[in-house]
Amino acid sequence: MNKLIVIVGASGVGKTTLANALCKTEKFAIAYEQHAERPFQSLFKRDSKYALANQMDYLLFRAEQELELRQSKLPALTDGGLDLDFHGFTRLFHTRGLLNDDEYNLCRRFYFNIRSLLPPPELVIALSADAQTISERLASRNRINIASSEDADLLEEYVNEWLESIPESNVLKLNVSKENAEYSHYIPIILDKIRP
Repeated sequence: MNKLIVIVGASGVGKTTLANALCKTEKFAIAYEQHAERPFQSLFKRDSKYALANQMDYLLFRAEQELELRQSKLPALTDGGLDLDFHGFTRLFHTRGLLNDDEYNLCRRFYFNIRSLLPPPELVIALSADAQTISERLASRNRINIASSEDADLLEEYVNEWLESIPESNVLKLNVSKENAEYSHYIPIILDKIRP
């Protein structure tokens, strides 16, 4: 089975940018978040009644991506992923009152059942950045943002709680506040960690 590498962190921290930079240096089977293609994302942005449909769609979509990625002969790489969508965004939306307790528990049951059938990622690259950097990156991108820069600290807290359950050797934490779009400082470090 190939290796699955996931890049996690708050919205706007640079997950997709890092995935693109890595793909310029090595060959990966790649999967992206695909905000525009998700059927409930724009509906949820306008009306919170679509929060559950959006989260279930994302959890299922990410599970489908993992299944496909695991069938490749190449190392697999994804920005975000199943675990971030549950441990980060589902928890965030529950905390913000966008998902009620029963809806959150439905997402939780789905996630843990799916994760029991799919092996966890072999490497989690956890990105963080200062609040100003995240705010600037969110403002500059042209996509739907459900989570705001004000949510970054809470998302990071939830992601870190999940990361505590993962062996330390399977996690690479990077503060990318000062990193450029090519990730020239961190790419060699990441490739050293990825390569056998």
